[in-house]
Amino acid sequence: MAERSTAAVDVADNSGDGPLTAKADKATADGVAQAQDTADENMREADDERKSAETSVAPPELHSGHKLARRYRLEECVTRLDGFSSWRAVDEKLRRAVGVHLLPADHPRARSVLAAARSSALLGDPRFVQVLDAVEENDLVYVVHEWLPDATELTALLAAGPLEAHESYQLVSQISQAMAAAHREGLAHLRLTPGAVLRTSSGQYRIRGLAVNAALRGITSEGPQRTDTEAIGALLYAALTQRWPYESDAYGLSGLPKGVGLIAPDQVRAGIHRGLSELAMRALANDGATASRQEPPCTTPDELAKAVAAMPRIRPPEPTFTAPPEYQRTTYQQGTYGRPGAHPGAPAAQPVLPTPPGPLQSRTGKVLKWGVAALLIAALGLGSWQLADRFLDRGNDSGDTGNTQTDSGDGPQKPDPEPLKISDAAVFAPNGSGIDADVPSAIDGKTGTAWITPQYRGYANFGNLPTRKDGSGIIVDLGSVRDVAGLDIDMYRSGQTVEVLAADEDASGPSGLSDFSQRLTDLEPAESKLETTLDKPVRTRYVLIHVTALPTDGSSGTFRGGISEIRVTG
Repeated sequence: MAERSTAAVDVADNSGDGPLTAKADKATADGVAQAQDTADENMREADDERKSAETSVAPPELHSGHKLARRYRLEECVTRLDGFSSWRAVDEKLRRAVGVHLLPADHPRARSVLAAARSSALLGDPRFVQVLDAVEENDLVYVVHEWLPDATELTALLAAGPLEAHESYQLVSQISQAMAAAHREGLAHLRLTPGAVLRTSSGQYRIRGLAVNAALRGITSEGPQRTDTEAIGALLYAALTQRWPYESDAYGLSGLPKGVGLIAPDQVRAGIHRGLSELAMRALANDGATASRQEPPCTTPDELAKAVAAMPRIRPPEPTFTAPPEYQRTTYQQGTYGRPGAHPGAPAAQPVLPTPPGPLQSRTGKVLKWGVAALLIAALGLGSWQLADRFLDRGNDSGDTGNTQTDSGDGPQKPDPEPLKISDAAVFAPNGSGIDADVPSAIDGKTGTAWITPQYRGYANFGNLPTRKDGSGIIVDLGSVRDVAGLDIDMYRSGQTVEVLAADEDASGPSGLSDFSQRLTDLEPAESKLETTLDKPVRTRYVLIHVTALPTDGSSGTFRGGISEIRVTG
């Protein structure tokens, strides 16, 4: 300010108008400088107010019924925290439930939330809850994501008790594989809590809030892979023990006793699977735990997924059947229906047995008896003669071997089916464009992994896309021509319209529907498991699991399917 004032005075002194003019100009310059100082001060105060507002932004004043983009109608606020709010909403255009995160456009984390949402949407992995829209509009930033009405939070599952071994195995297997895929694309979660994990009605685990939940809360990490790996270990620990593996209570779970430290899950509760207990400690080893049996700690989701895959597979428990109650005759069957009860002290009444009818005593009755007896004797004689004739004929047909075989009546016994090795699998792309999902997951021997289609909108026949007019599916290659006697296929979701076809014995590299001329099953909606045993084995090298229509994905207007595991027997 002093420099501006001096400059103004110098200009006035050199104007050549005399002392009075110079004094007037100097006064004017001083006034201008003072006004400039006041303006600068006001700007500084406004800047301070803006910075103060950025540090504590009030959430937008929205209410139930408010519409975003004339499409998303807010229904219920489920979270309001740190200047943002999360809502359950309805997409009126597609008539489906969605979730919406809202925050002011001038929120200090608005830019990072938009960037995280758009990066997550590009991943397109169905194991994550999908981001559907990320928009800045009317001084608001909002992120729209899937809403799964048929899914249950892991928080709610654990509130009912710990998970059994097979379910815990599925949890850590699916979550570690999904997060390994996300980190390969440079995406981290950083807030992988029980509330971020959902279990669908089909038994699949899905993760919500990839990158977005951390951006909303301003969470960062210098080692994102390590952070997410420890979070998966904490989820597995909680699933096995129904305890949070830290001293503080969290997510509706009690923490560990203070001063004890992190102890293995199988020391917290009896009957826990030893391998899963050690796996949880290996994932949490970075947080102070000690890896069991000198196994190295798992520092990334990919290492954890490989450790899970190396474990012996944990099968689901056998279903338990309750024996029916012992049969007891009713009072009506016991002959007391409608009878008055005995008076106290009166002798018990003896049951009255009905008098059997008398034998046939008339002449007609005797003739009838002898006629029936004669017919029985004749029938027995005829049967004996036919049986003897059969044995004699069989003895003559045996030739010179001298061996006589008896007929058991059950026919020839079929040999037990033998699993055929699948050497390769490829996506079925009849129109030159296939679904390049994880095809090897359909033949890796694990039902927890799957080849999964993208999510299609509006039409069950793969979105009615021209490139999908003949559907899609998987072609399995047996390596050589084999006798195929049966199939056992685990579908990713029930309700898919599917058929199984086989190529001719001399086919080479079949790619179109016309190349698969042998039908093994009819085209019809399938349950979660498709099993069939052929009446006569079919010789082929290539088998096509052909999917033509997909079931709904849990929300109106969206469809998705896939194949979890394919087994062929010969």
